Amino acid sequence: MANSKYEYVKCFEVEDEVMFPNIILVWINACKIHKPFDINTLKLMNSCAVEVLEEYADVVLAYGFSDEYTFAFKKSSKFYERRASKVLSIITSFFSSVFVRKWDDFFPHKELQCPPSFHGRVIACASTEALQTYLLWRQNVCHLSNQHEQCFWRLVERGMNEKEACDFIKGFDKSHLNNLLFDEFNVNYNTLEPILRQGSCVLKTVIEDIVKYTDNGAPVKRHRRKINTVHSKKIASKKFWNEQIVLLKELGGFVEEINNVIPEYVRSFEFDSKLMPSTWIVVRIDGCHFHRFSEIHEFVKPNDDRALNLMNSCAVAVLEKFWEDIVFAYGVSDEYSFILKKSSNLYQRRANKIVSAIVSFFTSTYVLRWKDFFPQSELKYPPSFDGRAVCYPSTEILRDYLAWRQVDCHINNQYNSCFWKLVASGKSKREAQNSLKGGQLQKKIEELAIDYNKLPVMYRQGSSVYRDKVDNFLILRENGKSSESFGKVIVGHIDIIGSTFWMEHPNILDE
Repeated sequence: MANSKYEYVKCFEVEDEVMFPNIILVWINACKIHKPFDINTLKLMNSCAVEVLEEYADVVLAYGFSDEYTFAFKKSSKFYERRASKVLSIITSFFSSVFVRKWDDFFPHKELQCPPSFHGRVIACASTEALQTYLLWRQNVCHLSNQHEQCFWRLVERGMNEKEACDFIKGFDKSHLNNLLFDEFNVNYNTLEPILRQGSCVLKTVIEDIVKYTDNGAPVKRHRRKINTVHSKKIASKKFWNEQIVLLKELGGFVEEINNVIPEYVRSFEFDSKLMPSTWIVVRIDGCHFHRFSEIHEFVKPNDDRALNLMNSCAVAVLEKFWEDIVFAYGVSDEYSFILKKSSNLYQRRANKIVSAIVSFFTSTYVLRWKDFFPQSELKYPPSFDGRAVCYPSTEILRDYLAWRQVDCHINNQYNSCFWKLVASGKSKREAQNSLKGGQLQKKIEELAIDYNKLPVMYRQGSSVYRDKVDNFLILRENGKSSESFGKVIVGHIDIIGSTFWMEHPNILDE
């Protein structure tokens, strides 16, 4: 980050480290994916989970059913210094990215109509026993929710509307649901596919490979880790768990069998907090390892209009989706900051849900729109973003935050303009870095004959995304109420450090 008088705003950031020896779990859930026992959707979710375990060495176990997945990190994990917001946002973002990329593999004849979104939370399990209890709870929920879905959708297919079907089976326990399936629809629940009844467990195992043979013909063996997907009746049982070598090593063994779960006990492990009321919420997202990503995808240096406009397009989509809560966004390079109004009650101001939902939607949109901006370039691997939420108590401090980001944009662009001009002149990257150490950037710009003020304003000032104050209209909500909204979302490249823009657009930060 660039040094400036606005850097004090960093003191509002709150640490959210999950302390040792807690086991970190990340639970994610799809927003508004409502499908009746669609096997292809479940297989797509499983495929995404497998890629998460392949990508991140610290994730050793995943369990999922319907539209949710839980990922377990090894006990000793130091993944992103165990910061909850980083851990959650990265896993959610990567999962979303893979979901979009793999859609065609599972639905080759069905176009993905809109970017999927997942929200989630971090759960801190204080012991292996707590992890065992959590897994039993989720598999019990899998059984009951699947029974409910099987009955519900069959009743709808028979002619009931959704409310009638819901009311009909309200209060039914497992036994009643089983009987309903058998008596009314001639379906034996136990014969349904295991992926529906038991969920999917994705885990790392150890296998032995023969890598070569010695001169006398003896095999030389080597152990390697492999990812398996299984559908087990009791993933929280001692028998299943204690047969898994990697899980025993990285998470510990199960000592006793657990038969009953109190959901409130498990929910007490949730590592979540509500953000302070009546404060501005800023969700800042950053590309993960985008230096490598930009090199592999051959971005133009120091600035690639295609990449910047793709980021801007995603930011516009976020403002359009969260139109009731997000009033402004500012972006530069591979980062974007989204401003939620003081009165926002999005997800009851739960930091985990807000961050994961916004990061997930942004990532999905990025992958989905890649071809619009890079028609000649294939997306070679799933991009991901991390994020965090910070509260700012006053409009003055919020504006200082935005000024900090724009100052950072300006200084970084000066540096990058000089750096890549030196590289283009024949210097190595190391030589260019050494040449710029401790020097005055303005002086270097003059020495290199860079007409900085003639560079595109987007490079120098970043991108501001907001609603046009002129284009008003009424939106009719689902509950029958209407509210005024500024309809057109526009992208501008303007000075947001001074007061002129804010005086011309008082509605944006109107408290």
